[in-house]
Amino acid sequence: MATTRNHDVYRTLRQASSLLAHSDGNLAILDRMLDVLVHQLKSATSVVLSTHRHCDGDGLGAQLALFYGLRQLGKQVWILNPDVPPKKYAFLQTDRLVQVFDGSPPPPADLALIFDTNDRRLVEPLIGPLEHSCKQVLFVDHHPILQNGPAPSKGSVIDISAASTGEIAFRLLQALGVQMNAEIARALYTSVVFDTQMFRYVKSDPRSHLMAAELLRYERDPEAVHQALFATYTVEKMNFLARTLASVEYFADSRVAFVAVSSSQALASGLDPEETADIIDLVMNIESIEAGALLREDAPGVFKLSLRSKGRVQVLPLAESFGGGGHPFASGAYLKGNGATFRTSLIDKMTALAQAAPRRKAP
Repeated sequence: MATTRNHDVYRTLRQASSLLAHSDGNLAILDRMLDVLVHQLKSATSVVLSTHRHCDGDGLGAQLALFYGLRQLGKQVWILNPDVPPKKYAFLQTDRLVQVFDGSPPPPADLALIFDTNDRRLVEPLIGPLEHSCKQVLFVDHHPILQNGPAPSKGSVIDISAASTGEIAFRLLQALGVQMNAEIARALYTSVVFDTQMFRYVKSDPRSHLMAAELLRYERDPEAVHQALFATYTVEKMNFLARTLASVEYFADSRVAFVAVSSSQALASGLDPEETADIIDLVMNIESIEAGALLREDAPGVFKLSLRSKGRVQVLPLAESFGGGGHPFASGAYLKGNGATFRTSLIDKMTALAQAAPRRKAP
């Protein structure tokens, strides 16, 4: 019964995917690439699973789901990530399942899959050793292929219409004949809930909802996932947010917001620097804001940039101009240089983009 139901859901998801895309938007090409990857996974006896630096719920959930699924099929599987997962993902047993790259050679494997990015720069310093130890390294991702960055390896599966990498992982698991269970469902549910921000960013595509409906047959405590992902604020973090939000700068008739923080400020407040990432999402809740930027200084002259938009301003080209990438309306980059110079450049460019975009009509 479970197998029949899962394949029914798979067919429904497939039929709903009217805008699946891989570079040229050809659905048949994407299907063939998925089929090839499924064949490679079936043939492999050993697989390494990874994701980008500063991993999030999408990449982590996708790789954990494949970990459980491939183990179910009798494969030898490792999860090896460039750095330590944020502590809020401890509910996924990351301390037990995720190995962190320490400079030692990765285990030799037939195949390595890197989830939730197609930019090899975001997997450094692990990417080189992976390519040396594994027969083939492929990306499984839903971000657009960069115009000015490194191309993903041949055979990678990039579905830019998927709302999360977890959706692609779900399709792979269904095609592999893996039986859904509570562990896989929790990992995939984490992926889709995190990257859609509780289904705020799925537009009119039903796939995320259909997938979640199937997963909730096995995930019996979705509220625990919601709490772990979105309700982990401490008093220290709330105080930090209060100070930081008071320093937000507004431009272009309050259509553009800019905020700067530093890792040292976060650490002084008892926070992991990655806990500051959601500041930009809070700022974007302001009604008038069309685009926002968070510039976090991680070390002297070393910054992490996060860009967001509500859909009228495309921020991906701006991220690419700084050597980064992401989605059209949610992207970022790692920067080295002068913070004041970056601030001026960002504000000027975002103001110009916002002024060129049509104003949002009142509801």
